[in-house]
Amino acid sequence: MTAVMRPNASVCPACDAGPAAAALASGAELAQDARLALSLPTIHCGACISTVERTLDAHPGVRSSRVNLTLKRATVEADADVTADALIALLESAGYEAHELDAGSLSATQADKAGRDLLMRLAVAGFASMNVMLLSVSVWSGAEAATRDLFHWISAAITLPTILFSGKPFFVSAWAALRHRRLNMDVPIVLAIVLAVMTSLWETMLSGEHAYFDAALALTFFLLAGRYLDHRTRAIARSAAEELAALEVPRAHRLTGDTEETVAVSALEVGDLIRVRPGGRMPVDGVITEGQSELDRSLLTGETVPVFAETGLQVSAGEVNLTGPLTIRASAVGKDTSLHRMADLVAIAESGRSRYTSLADAAAKLYAPGVHILSALAFVGWYLYTFDIRTALNIAAAVLIITCPCALGLAVPAVTTAASGRLFRKGMLIKHATALERLAQVDTVVFDKTGTLTQGTPDLVNAEDMTLTQFEIAMALSVGSSHPLAQAIFSKGQKAGVGLALVSEIFEVPGYGTTGVWNGQPVRLGRASWVGAEPLGQVSTFLQIGAEDAIALRFKDALRPGAADAVRALRESGKDVLLISGDSTGAVEELSARLGIAKWIAEALPADKAQKITALSEAGRHVLMVGDGLNDTAALAAAHVSISPATALDAARVASDIVLLGNDLGPIPEAVEVAQKATRRIRENFRIATLYNVIAVPLAIAGLATPLIAALAMSTSSITVSLNALRLR
Repeated sequence: MTAVMRPNASVCPACDAGPAAAALASGAELAQDARLALSLPTIHCGACISTVERTLDAHPGVRSSRVNLTLKRATVEADADVTADALIALLESAGYEAHELDAGSLSATQADKAGRDLLMRLAVAGFASMNVMLLSVSVWSGAEAATRDLFHWISAAITLPTILFSGKPFFVSAWAALRHRRLNMDVPIVLAIVLAVMTSLWETMLSGEHAYFDAALALTFFLLAGRYLDHRTRAIARSAAEELAALEVPRAHRLTGDTEETVAVSALEVGDLIRVRPGGRMPVDGVITEGQSELDRSLLTGETVPVFAETGLQVSAGEVNLTGPLTIRASAVGKDTSLHRMADLVAIAESGRSRYTSLADAAAKLYAPGVHILSALAFVGWYLYTFDIRTALNIAAAVLIITCPCALGLAVPAVTTAASGRLFRKGMLIKHATALERLAQVDTVVFDKTGTLTQGTPDLVNAEDMTLTQFEIAMALSVGSSHPLAQAIFSKGQKAGVGLALVSEIFEVPGYGTTGVWNGQPVRLGRASWVGAEPLGQVSTFLQIGAEDAIALRFKDALRPGAADAVRALRESGKDVLLISGDSTGAVEELSARLGIAKWIAEALPADKAQKITALSEAGRHVLMVGDGLNDTAALAAAHVSISPATALDAARVASDIVLLGNDLGPIPEAVEVAQKATRRIRENFRIATLYNVIAVPLAIAGLATPLIAALAMSTSSITVSLNALRLR
């Protein structure tokens, strides 16, 4: 138990939100580019943004910094001699966890262009719709002859460019569907808009009484509103595989004879010797050839206890070197590393989940052909009856307009927006458009252990076994260590008001522990074998004072708030609950017994987790996966629906459909219940739209659907659907 630590800092100094985790740095790497990207997983408010930017801008050589709260990422423009390590250390001193991302692996643009584009088109459609509606009121009020024709021509001049601009998202979507020989909800929408505009233009040219310019614009406006609501329910969608790739160390220290040079990871080859300094991440898979240390594998394997590292040990890309410097010989580089293979697993799992058919798409498969057939029959019937193509075309257009594509277009986004708002107030962010629909189908819940059901930080449980003097010595030996067990001792002592003993000559032995001198006696804090003690069957470290027998300090991984209540509520609602972890058998078995989880799997590799989720899915189970680490990303992506805490690694959050914003797992059972209610509301909205069609379509086929009736029917159905969705709030 070694390495250097600073006292716990606050995650958010402005919010006083809790302790910061140790940074994942890439030890003293030279920044060769003027543009650096830093991941900031613990920021979550406006004060965090200003504090981080102010801290970075104050560093010599930093020209500008920009923090994106949604992505939890900072982009820094700096001189070539500014290192990522220096900025990471600066942020840590201000209380923020940070680690470097490879800017070259990230998307060039992260702006929410789609949202701004939809909002602009919505505003244009709304403005045009209001103006044309005012002109239509005059026509409905009895304007005739030249006055009516003038109002119709002015309406056409407003409508045509507006439809071309605002309706573009529907035209593009419908064309893409038709090009692949399938139907979606946008096909009848586009057909209705085009027919409404064309027949209205024809009627205007022939000085006809009825024009549907107002209906076409209202239809476009309502549908754009639904499309924008749908967009706003999701966070910016990014690929989890891309985020995993960005987590790779961008540079490494290669040894050539007696020379050490900093090179890009892409330049490394199998057989190269690489120096990994304390606090750095492994850039490649390899074997340790020199040095002793301890490795933090929690993000990759879920193991809570750091692993002793010495010559001959296999290491994997992404593992963190906690203590002494290590020299490794590369055995796998680039796309052959374990981290890259994990990214491939995620990409495969994501593509599988994308095949889910949403309720809206399922409805479109029935609705689109039905409406088209009905409109075509109306056209044929009226043409055979009157032999007047103008009358037949007007009635066919009226059928398409009045069949309430507005209500159907709003049925899903109105409900998901209301449900997402309710869950957001409970501390859950819905990222994916179909997440609620999939969550409602869940019958099996799989939990990760470390960092999910537990806090992921050890808690000293037998402090009372030490005398005050012993505790003070342990505090003195722990204060300079970044080892998680040392942090737990120091945190416990701080809360209890324990001071520091006067220990001198403190020295760290990489991979073993910390030693010093107290009152002329040697004191040690570290591994059992180092102090001559028998190892225990649980997480522990040992304190030895002089020639006395070593004292065992035992630790437990503290439960995350709400974990026990969430597991119990899910089981009571009939869900099958499993625990799958990469941690040791003893730790997993103990936690399962504590929470009453009958089914568990220990020492599971990332691929094992994903395979288990896939096997459950193939057996007909709808799996909810809750996890937070790199080792969970493939399983999160493979699950029917997935949740990760906000404290999870970026890659895990990206792979998830829902992010738990707080520290409490309690909202998860409620989220499942809200999702089930939301699905019922969506189906009710489809039934409401269908009912309106049953009433309105006969009027349209009978030739009684004037523009006024069409506008009233569309507006009434849309408002009814929205009010039904608001019942979720």
